[in-house]
Parts: sequence; C-alpha cells; structure tokens
Amino acid sequence: MKIAILIPCYNESKTIAKVVTDYRLALPEADIYVYDNNSTDGTDKLALEAGAIVRYEYRQGKGNVIRTMFREVQADCYLMIDGDDTYPAENAREMVDLVLNRKVDMVVGDRLSGAYFTENKRPFHNLGNVTVRRLVNTIFKGDISDIMTGYRAFSYQFVKTFPVLSKGFEIETEMSIHALDKNLNVQSVKVGYRDRPEDSVSKLNTYSDGLKVLRTIGRLYKDYRPLSFFSLIAALFAIVGTVMFVPVFIEYLKIGLVPRFPTLIVSGVMFTFALLLLVCGFILDTVAKKHRQLFEINMNLLQLVHQRDDNQ
Repeated sequence: MKIAILIPCYNESKTIAKVVTDYRLALPEADIYVYDNNSTDGTDKLALEAGAIVRYEYRQGKGNVIRTMFREVQADCYLMIDGDDTYPAENAREMVDLVLNRKVDMVVGDRLSGAYFTENKRPFHNLGNVTVRRLVNTIFKGDISDIMTGYRAFSYQFVKTFPVLSKGFEIETEMSIHALDKNLNVQSVKVGYRDRPEDSVSKLNTYSDGLKVLRTIGRLYKDYRPLSFFSLIAALFAIVGTVMFVPVFIEYLKIGLVPRFPTLIVSGVMFTFALLLLVCGFILDTVAKKHRQLFEINMNLLQLVHQRDDNQ
C-alpha cells in the first residue's frame, strides 16, 4: 500500500524542515510531497534538504495547489497537512490506518475537540470555525466535528473523484460539503494542535477568507441542495406577497372595491416569483440527483480500475 503525505506550502521556511522530519519518523514508508506555491523564502530548498519530493504550483492559492496535488500524485492513501507545524505527527498512523484498513473515504483531524481554543490566539478564528461547523452540519445534515481543518487523510477514490473548484483557503469547507453530499464514509480523529511559532506568519485573513468560506457554503448549498435553497427564497417572496395582499383583500371584503391596484399587482408579482423559484428548485433537484447517480457509477468504475492497476 502506497502512502503519500501532501504538504501545500507558501513561505514556511521557519517550520517546513521540522514538519517533513516529524512525518517521516511517523510514517517512514510514505512519500512526502511538498508543493511550493511561489515561496520567496527558500521553503523549497529546505524541504528538499529534509528529504521531501518538491514540486511547484505557480497559480496562487491553496485550492490551486491541492487541485494539482490530487491530479499528479498516485497513492492508496493520502495524508494532507499544513507546513506550519501546527499539527503534531502522533495521529498520522491512526488516520492512515482508517483509510487503508477500514475503507474510510475521508478522515478529519479534529482540532476543535482538543487544545485548539486554548492554543489558537486569534479569537475570531475560533468563532469562525464554530460558526462554519454549525452552518454546514445544519444545512447538509452532517456531523463533521471540524470543517476547516487542514489535517485530513483521503482514499484514492476520494482524491480522484473530488472536483476542486475553490482557489483558496475555502477548499477545506468544499471537501467537507462534498463528502456529506455524496454520502461518503467520513470519520473524525481527535488531534493535537499548537499555534504557529511567533516568527511564523499565517496567510489566512480572518475577514476576507471568512467571507469566501461563507460564499462557498452558499454556492454549494445552491448546487447540492437546490430544492431546499430555492424553496427558502420562494418562501420569502411568498411571505412578502402575502403581507402586501392581505390588507388589500380585507379592504375588498369591506367595501367591495380594490383602491390600491399597484399593491395588488406587486403582490401578484411576488407570488409569481415564488412559484418560478419553486419550479426551478424541483428541476435542479432532479439534475443534482442525476449527478449523484453518475458519481456513484464513476466511483464503482474507478474502484475497478484501481484494483486492476494494483494487480498488475
């Protein structure tokens, strides 16, 4: 069984050598890939000296890096970590074993059940992680304990069928939602967490990247749950239409006339919009179900191809 450790990096010269060394000790049989994303501080050279296989992705953004990683690297199990030395290596073996021996599609390294809230010194990051977790699990009927963790293990089938659409840090949220929507086998492992060293700077912007994550949730809500999404908007239009229509109707019952025709017309437009949105939801829901069916077929075909390659 081939194991690949994937480390996306951008200016992590302070920590990358230690990360490579720690994970080589934890998983000595694994190939460690460091994908450098336009670093200017010599991250690639330090990773190479530490024994990693260094490759490059010149389109800026973590999502772009992971897209290239998933496309290029062939393995039976993939362990993805950050290069900032925030994730200790002691849980690596457990996470990999879940993929290889228990056939788990995605193992989530759960920071939030451990020391994250005491180690992380950025309070808005804490609030953002909790908010995103509750939002995603509510909308997509899931129970993933840490939506935005960068510490994950994947099966071959997950990596080769996951359509990477995000370009930046919202990629972790996209992975979690994809797994919930496709009913994949997801398990969580409580992992340790330590904050970055003082001279190591985070590339994550709390506000701009947080807004990108929320936009990603909204976009995927529309794509993966269109009936629920459009029904919600339709309900809002219907409520507005009802609020405008009821006084006009009461007035009509009292005097037998409709003196406020513009209000009646606008309320009719609101109801029309609500009906159109509901119809769109039903149509797109059928399309989304067909996509899930095709995904299952592709997963079965990929499994057959992977087994054939293993036997050759």
